[in-house]
Amino acid sequence: MPGSWRLNRRSRRAFSGGRGRHGSCWLSVKNLTDRHIELFLEMMSAERGAALATLGNYQRDLEDFAGFAHGRAASIVSADTGLVRDYLAFMSDRGLTASTAGRRLSALRQFFGFLYAEGLREDDPCIAVEGPRRSRPLPKVLSENEVGSLLNKARETTGPNGARLLALVETLYATGLRVSELVSLPLSAARSDSRVLMVRGKGDKERIVPLSESAKEAIVGYVALRQHFLKGDEDSPWLFPSRGARGHLSERRFAQMIKDLAYDSGIDPTRVSPHVLRHAFASHLLAHGADLRTVQQILGHADISTTQIYTHVLEERLKEMVTQHHPLSI
Repeated sequence: MPGSWRLNRRSRRAFSGGRGRHGSCWLSVKNLTDRHIELFLEMMSAERGAALATLGNYQRDLEDFAGFAHGRAASIVSADTGLVRDYLAFMSDRGLTASTAGRRLSALRQFFGFLYAEGLREDDPCIAVEGPRRSRPLPKVLSENEVGSLLNKARETTGPNGARLLALVETLYATGLRVSELVSLPLSAARSDSRVLMVRGKGDKERIVPLSESAKEAIVGYVALRQHFLKGDEDSPWLFPSRGARGHLSERRFAQMIKDLAYDSGIDPTRVSPHVLRHAFASHLLAHGADLRTVQQILGHADISTTQIYTHVLEERLKEMVTQHHPLSI
């Protein structure tokens, strides 16, 4: 097939039945399947500006499906929904990853959508086909000892910055808040008579989150030095104020503080982030027998399947422990 994909709309009309002047450009094209693919690639190049490497990937994916169809006495032109589903099953049997199968299905969706839009097919066989489910990567999780090291190092940091850092880390590990929720906590969250936080999360939904005694003590200690982060005698509605545009500590700044703390604690900074501490909170709770529904409510997950990822983390850690410590492990 040519590498430039420089066909015009008159060429399309010639192919679809008209008598365009450019019909001779198809002399080197082997069959109807090649012609359909050629038209699609020309459209992707001319109208969507696809790079040559991208066009090459589309061509390989479509030709792979064409070969599969040919092996089943069908063609890419006449393929129906059943054939597309069989192709997905075929890729799964061959051990292709879900991401690879998903990419090839995406190519088919665009290809058949193009043929349908151009009137070269009367239907789109991919409309009713669901994509392959991709396994969600397990989140990074710190051990309880590693979190303890972070907290101990934060306690060693003196002055207002140290007090703020300890309050942030203690609160995050005690509550599992999203980093956006943590840095935007209102000053009212520091009420000395309360052992819970009222958090406004995604979708402007409120939830109540328990606060540990150590986190509460860290917050009280920090509030006594909080004025250091304000200009003069000014006040701020935020628990963790900042002189930046938003008025409170930014997510990016806190993330850097956490990485610096990890480095000082002898932990690889690439393994540590505010979100990793949120993961640690959930995983450690479940490891100590917490109910999955309760953890879901505390984290503010709308769907419990999002919380269930932490049960898989525990399973992997248990397997790792058995492999390392069982006397019969090799």
